[in-house]
Order: sequence, then structure tokens, then C-alpha cells
Amino acid sequence: AIHWKPAIRWFIDRIHVIRPIRFDNIRRNEVAARIPKPNPATVMSTGKRLYYLVDDGDNRQQRAATVLRDVEYIIAAHFELTDKAGPEDNPGKHLAIFQRRAKKGQFFHQPCLGCREFPAAFEFFEGDPPVSCYQGEKRELGYMLLDIDFANNMTPLFFKAVMEDGIISPPRPDNREVRS
Repeated sequence: AIHWKPAIRWFIDRIHVIRPIRFDNIRRNEVAARIPKPNPATVMSTGKRLYYLVDDGDNRQQRAATVLRDVEYIIAAHFELTDKAGPEDNPGKHLAIFQRRAKKGQFFHQPCLGCREFPAAFEFFEGDPPVSCYQGEKRELGYMLLDIDFANNMTPLFFKAVMEDGIISPPRPDNREVRS
């Protein structure tokens, strides 16, 4: 989300979990369907006014979710050049762009944690990560979303996440442990 170009592809190497894992439950009221768009030609030929009723009880639904709360991570990642890279693309150039943007708090699109409803604040981090409160522990966290395979009908890719000493090490998307 900070620096993206078709010439590069990012891979997460490690996720350092800094704060203790805490959960919260949220419940939201949502509209089940979009407001239909009328055919402009029909409206113009009949001369009728259009009214939309969005508070229809049949069109409301409730969504409940368990979400992470008060999170803090240090993410170690690298990128590789793709087959779309041209002669002007080189790793040093893209690394410099990323570092400059991250240090200034700039991004290509707002980073988020899972979905756009949970925007992520970030800052550039240099140095050794602090010791995790999970030092000396190993936890299986279940399946986590790793990536979306846009070339294959937007197929979600999952991996079995294990946190050791507060560090999650996701596999590469082409790893045989990754499930769709």
C-alpha cells in the first residue's frame, strides 16, 4: 500500500507481534443490497419522479465480527522484480522510493488491517525489533489470509499461521503449504 508498481511484488518475511493479542466483538447494521439505478431513458419518457426507500426492514442485515484490538506489528518484507519490470526498473530505485514514502507517511492507497474499515497507521522502523511479550512461546493461530491470486479469479490464499517467540513467518504464495 505504500509503494506499488507492476514491476515489483512484495513478500512478507516476518511479522513481529509487539502488543499482546486482544480481541473485541463488533456488530454493525448494514444495507443488504445496493440501491438500484433506474434506466434514465425510462425516467425521461414517463416523467415520473423517482423515490428510493432505503429504510426498508427487509433490506437491513446485521453483521457480527470478532476483530483484533490495539494491535502493533513490525513487518519485515522484501520485494522482487516481476516479468513486467523494464530496463529502468532496479531494486535500488524501488527501495529508495519505498523508504522515502514510508518515512514521510505517504502511501499509494490507505494501508488497512484485513479490510478497508480498519485503516492502519504506520511508521518506518529501523533497528532491531523489541523483544516480544510472547518470547519463549509457540502458538498455532489457525489459518490466515496470505494473499489474493488476482490472476486466478481472485482466489484467496491461506496459510497455517504459527507464532514462535512473537514472530509469524508467512510462506511464499507458491509454497505447497499454502491453501486456496
